[in-house]
Amino acid sequence: MNIQGLYAAAAVTDMERAEAFYTALLGRGPDDRPMDGLIQWRPFDNAGIQLFADTDNAGHSSITIVAPDMAAARRELSSNGLDLGDDVQGDFGVIAQISDPDGNRITLAEPPREMP
Repeated sequence: MNIQGLYAAAAVTDMERAEAFYTALLGRGPDDRPMDGLIQWRPFDNAGIQLFADTDNAGHSSITIVAPDMAAARRELSSNGLDLGDDVQGDFGVIAQISDPDGNRITLAEPPREMP
């Protein structure tokens, strides 16, 4: 299979509220709205985040964002009014989490300085 791109997706109940949260999280507004009930950000080469209106499944999504500098990410999120949870050291690196207004979990992961 030839894969051209990949999107992480989150089901949300209120698109305006979710758009405001993810705009603060990502530091900018969405790139486009391909159809009713779908907003997407494409800040990475061939990867992005989509929000879609789905009341029944909202709050059950999970997104992981790799951030090379957790301290810098934490400062930026704080300046945007978002509070990232405590750092947790794992076998691979450091993670910290935040939830969107629907309870979808967003994990920021800082890989180790020396990748194996």
